[in-house]
Amino acid sequence: MVRRGWVATWTGTGDAYCRLADLNINKKEFDEATEAWLCALTAFEVARRLVRDDDPRSADVSAKVEAGVRRIGVSFGREVESVRIACDDLGEIGGYYLAAGAPNPPAPAVICVSSEEEKAATLLGRLLPVMVGHSMSVLVISHAEVANRARGESEVVLSHCLDHLSARSDVDSSRIGVYGDGLSASLATGFAAYDRRVAAAVCDGGIWNWTRSLKSIGWMTSTDDGADNEMLSAYRSRLARLLNCPILVVAGGRGVVSVSEAIKLQAVCVAARIDVDLLMPQLIRGCQGEAIDNFVSSDDCIFRWLAQRLSQNSTCDESSERAPSHYLSLPIS
Repeated sequence: MVRRGWVATWTGTGDAYCRLADLNINKKEFDEATEAWLCALTAFEVARRLVRDDDPRSADVSAKVEAGVRRIGVSFGREVESVRIACDDLGEIGGYYLAAGAPNPPAPAVICVSSEEEKAATLLGRLLPVMVGHSMSVLVISHAEVANRARGESEVVLSHCLDHLSARSDVDSSRIGVYGDGLSASLATGFAAYDRRVAAAVCDGGIWNWTRSLKSIGWMTSTDDGADNEMLSAYRSRLARLLNCPILVVAGGRGVVSVSEAIKLQAVCVAARIDVDLLMPQLIRGCQGEAIDNFVSSDDCIFRWLAQRLSQNSTCDESSERAPSHYLSLPIS
């Protein structure tokens, strides 16, 4: 009952902000309308995280997010564009594109892949409040569009997405990054290793795939502890070296990477002078004691990191030696 009450409260808050946005649009007060829409989207996202999947209200809340994404362009001054991207013999995929704003000079862009249970519109609705403060474009696609493919095809599909962005006049083709949310962090790692044009990646650093490999072949039982540790350290380093760009690993919370594994990865990368940063989101206790990550703060930190790494002075040079950094080694507040 407590959870249901909070879902109703946050949904009602979102509805109230939607009505306020409509009133401001009628009065041609577009800045105020935009602020109200963004508040509505944040309230709906909180409600979506509280509602259970089998609750009939889950679909209703998701529909409210999608409606807000479609309508915000009226006041935002930047229309959310629905795009279809051809991927040669792999068919085509759909997504949403939001331009940074003024086309000159061309801005950096980020390919954002939703978590496994989210639609592209849902992720865009969550990210829109963050995008207001950053001059970068985003192409948002769903996990299902990329993940449900044969081995190696996910990377090819994402490369076509990068081609699409590179061909746009408002995008700087040398400053395109990738952000994989949830399980899509593993997809982002594979893509960054496959396509050397990726300038920054929010990913899992290869942890998801190699952890699954360890469990399936039983490496940890084949040798003594010292040899295991040495072998695992070498394997982590080899995976990270496949990436030719700065990476941010989100550990804990709803992500797929544990804090302990992320810290081990960072230690290996620091020793190998590989550019990796960690983000450990702040957790909030929910109405029944469950841990809920503070997605507002986490998303803001992720896009501040992307903005920094995709700035003109940070474009990755394949021949340069990169010193490690510690942008967010501690939990954010």
